[in-house]
Amino acid sequence: MSAEIISGTQMRKEILAELEQEVVRMKEAHGKGPGLVTILVGENPASISYVTLKVKTALSLGFHEVQDNQPEDISEEELLALIEKYNQDPDIHGILVQLPLPKHINEDAVINAINPDKDVDGFHPVNLGKMVIGGDQVRYLPCTPAGIQEMIVRSGTETSGAEVVVVGRSNIVGKPISVMMGQKGPGANSTVTMVHTRTQDLASHCKRADILIVAAGVPGLVKPEWIKPGATVIDVGVNRIGVSEETGKAILSGDVDYEEACKVAGKITPVPGGVGPMTITMLMKNTVKSAWWHLEK
Repeated sequence: MSAEIISGTQMRKEILAELEQEVVRMKEAHGKGPGLVTILVGENPASISYVTLKVKTALSLGFHEVQDNQPEDISEEELLALIEKYNQDPDIHGILVQLPLPKHINEDAVINAINPDKDVDGFHPVNLGKMVIGGDQVRYLPCTPAGIQEMIVRSGTETSGAEVVVVGRSNIVGKPISVMMGQKGPGANSTVTMVHTRTQDLASHCKRADILIVAAGVPGLVKPEWIKPGATVIDVGVNRIGVSEETGKAILSGDVDYEEACKVAGKITPVPGGVGPMTITMLMKNTVKSAWWHLEK
């Protein structure tokens, strides 16, 4: 068996094309498009790279994008006041504060300061609570789990009644995707088991999965013999395992033994080019959703 590759890069192109058309319709109907502010504190190279890509993507879709760079030594009080300014700005529909923040700033306080109606990252406790309730209560799903669910659905994988095993229990991926896949509705209705690196006989749990979602942060953790033949495997891990002597770029590995897993799985995501491209894509989707809500309420 040779697994079908689920390309996040390709799905990203498809979804962004759909969003671009939505933005056109929004501007025709309301005279304005989605407004997104990205707040960057300090000069962390990885954060600069992430924010640059987010800004580039937003501009390509026709967003009103505000890049607000702040110095490393900004006080927590000043940052909270800045967030409140954008909470009150009717032209801004999404607020993103790039993490991590300097140690003197409480990240929870910053996340909680964002108006839940503009929390397009989906990290505010109010939005996480609505995600757990499900149904019409849901406003914004966290971006990486939303991307995972989108990939599963668009790959044609059946979720209703499927055995889903999630390896990892982080607040960013493992916990929310476990809840989302167990909800009523399309792309869900699954029977979900959440396991982690302390789970006894981890392999036997993975072997039961029709859909295996791995977000443990351990390179090559899942071996091919842990995978049910024909299963859909979503590898969320992005682990730097070295540096290429030829290019000087980081060598990345997922949490799954990809080459061997391809011989067993029915469908699988690569690393890179799998879940990664979907995260920013879903941030853009949440921002468009927020804009529609704010403009039509």
